[in-house]
Amino acid sequence: MESKMMYHAGHLPSPVNLEISHHPLSMRRVVNVVIAMEHMKNSVAQSLLSPGFGDENLLSNLFENMIEEVVEPKFTRVGEHYCSVTDNQKRVLVQESLKLHAVILQGGSVRRQVQLNLSTYRPPVPSAEERPVALGIRDTDYYLSCHKEGTEPSLHLETVADKGVLQNIISGSEMTRFIFYKHDTGLNLSSLRSARFPEWYISTAEMDHQPIQMRAQATSYSTFSFQSQN
Repeated sequence: MESKMMYHAGHLPSPVNLEISHHPLSMRRVVNVVIAMEHMKNSVAQSLLSPGFGDENLLSNLFENMIEEVVEPKFTRVGEHYCSVTDNQKRVLVQESLKLHAVILQGGSVRRQVQLNLSTYRPPVPSAEERPVALGIRDTDYYLSCHKEGTEPSLHLETVADKGVLQNIISGSEMTRFIFYKHDTGLNLSSLRSARFPEWYISTAEMDHQPIQMRAQATSYSTFSFQSQN
């Protein structure tokens, strides 16, 4: 493992850059961690001013303060907004028991349409192509999740009473069942891919009044249009 540390002697590092990498032949993964001083504890910042505080002390304290970010990469919620969703057949989503169905509504039935509370996340690894999101049912405790039921991943509505547990989700944990990657495929068109099962997509059925489900590949029925709501 190769470590690199850059700072100016005699005063606080501004910022401290720590790069941790693995040889590409042994692990095709590189972890780059950049830590600004404001992320360090006040006590550590005070210690850095001490005359006897040397390189070994600095490195030790850096590892203590950034170990969670290195060992446990996470999805961090950064925003949320309400939206409605239609599929490629202009069908809307309605809730029936613990399933969401894609249907064509007429007349007074429009009020049955479900609106989503879409939470956006900062991913463990930045991507310009996809944005992690969690999908809740507006004014309820229900959230869409993807986990295995039998031999294949399936889509569920789960109750999340404490929404604080969705603020930070450790990558690879059981909680990633609530995370989907929203990929914009065209003008106001997006697909939703499971973070826990990356080859599976949220899809509607060909027939009307059928529940939305997970499919092992993206199809035209895996494309949705999102409309922002107040």
